[in-house]
Amino acid sequence: MNEAELVARCKQKEPSAQAELYRRYAGELFALCIRYAGNRETAKDLLHDGFLKAFTSLDKFDYRGEGSLKAWLSRIMVNTALEEARKQAQHFDVDLDEAPEVADPDSTDDGLVQQIAPEVLLRFIAELPDGYRTVFNLYTFENKSHKEIARLLHINEKSSSSQLYRARTLLMSRIKRYLAQHGDE
Repeated sequence: MNEAELVARCKQKEPSAQAELYRRYAGELFALCIRYAGNRETAKDLLHDGFLKAFTSLDKFDYRGEGSLKAWLSRIMVNTALEEARKQAQHFDVDLDEAPEVADPDSTDDGLVQQIAPEVLLRFIAELPDGYRTVFNLYTFENKSHKEIARLLHINEKSSSSQLYRARTLLMSRIKRYLAQHGDE
């Protein structure tokens, strides 16, 4: 069944079509949820909540060709993750005096990132503090500007910029340590 047929059957609330939609996209969307949640349990909850939202609002979805369904589902998952972060009242602003002192990421070789496996990099991203991870994901993977991130997270643009800088700094520090320990593997 192609994507257009799948959407049409899901709009008619056919359980087999809904199961197929879930089977087809759950893996990629779960990976997206993990990037935001930082752990598997929270990511499972986000995936579940996101699919519930998708199934209840599918009648509003306007199919625009191959790939539009996946893009729409991805937006729902990101929005679900951001809603959860706001519900948890996580404080994304970081006092600069409390931030860890680490090396300047701009002084490092970006080629180092290419030397580690993608799953290792994703694990390092998942281990970032919540605010850093959220800003990093929005900026890097969702291509949001600091202005957009500030609006989404109810923070100021300087906080977004600062958190991105610190996320990159922590990631480069982790990558360097990892390569020093595992470089010859």
